[in-house]
Amino acid sequence: KRKLPIMEYEEEMLQSLKLETERHIAYFSHCLKQLPKDYVSMDTNRVTVAYFAVAALDLLNAVDRIDKSAVVEWIYSLQVSPQNDEESSKAGFRGGPFLGYPLAELAADAATGLHDHGHIAMTYTALAMLVILGDDLSRVNKSAILRGMSLLQLPDGSFCAYKGGESDIRFTFCAAAVCCMLDDWSGMDLDSATRYIVNSQSYDYALGMAPGNESHGGCTYCGIAALSLMGRLQDLVRAEEVVRWCVDRQVEGYQGRINKVPDTCYSFWIGGTLQILDSLHLVDKQSTRLFNLSCQHSKYGGLCKFPDSPYPDILHSYMGLAGLSLLGEPGLEPLDAALGITLKASRRAGLFDNRVHRPSCTQHQDSDDLSR
Repeated sequence: KRKLPIMEYEEEMLQSLKLETERHIAYFSHCLKQLPKDYVSMDTNRVTVAYFAVAALDLLNAVDRIDKSAVVEWIYSLQVSPQNDEESSKAGFRGGPFLGYPLAELAADAATGLHDHGHIAMTYTALAMLVILGDDLSRVNKSAILRGMSLLQLPDGSFCAYKGGESDIRFTFCAAAVCCMLDDWSGMDLDSATRYIVNSQSYDYALGMAPGNESHGGCTYCGIAALSLMGRLQDLVRAEEVVRWCVDRQVEGYQGRINKVPDTCYSFWIGGTLQILDSLHLVDKQSTRLFNLSCQHSKYGGLCKFPDSPYPDILHSYMGLAGLSLLGEPGLEPLDAALGITLKASRRAGLFDNRVHRPSCTQHQDSDDLSR
């Protein structure tokens, strides 16, 4: 088990630092209504930005403080339902209303344009939000999404984000998560996807963006989580070496690659991978807790990428909280690491308990006292 040295002043910080719950709730609630101008470039990814806020509020046990029905209606307004078989690959959810198509109940009847199509990552985060918000997915055009997604799988087993778009292990994970949440695996060739993921293992057995690429914490998570959801973890080559690589990424917080500085988001990417592989007990949880809590923004709420960053951002704020949840931080809901939603949301939707591969115990059953 890894144990990093903690200086006396750091021990004092551990005693004084606590989760700023109400500040974080205020931060994420505000982000659902208004974002700083720097987020303009992310307008096409608005669904994923909203997912970070909704998922974080659920971790904070505060999702009931928002207008859940309004968010659900907004998500459904972004569903793309192809008008004919030739447009099947367009099915899914748009990243936002940036094309100016009708909202709410009119969206399903709106004619789609040449550039109006779903995006596999937006489809994943849209469905994840619907599950978190307690929707029964009855209005999701499941058959169209699964048919369209099957057309996005390439001969090497990977998935495109959309027809003609980039393809890598991130979107293979998204495809697996979508199939899991829709409880239908007809949208992907499991054998082909498994080969692609295993072929993406590097010389050190962790995973890169694609075969032949450098190992990366986020890519390793995507591959391991996808295999877990697919029930194919047994196909991973030298799983113990993947665990070793992940444990070696801890330097106070976690780094995403060798010789990089620690960053709050990797407490989820690396921590989630270790949880899925039942190996999170091997890291020094107190060290990661100290790093993440030190990244809280005292004025605005949310978490920063690094302790000395001037402002929080919504991605690192969610990922940092998710990493703390994996450690068993008091006040945070347990996390289903493979799907990126709380365990209570996953279980309520029947997505966790029937899974072939899942952690043998939840993170909040750990005996470590993280509040000391």
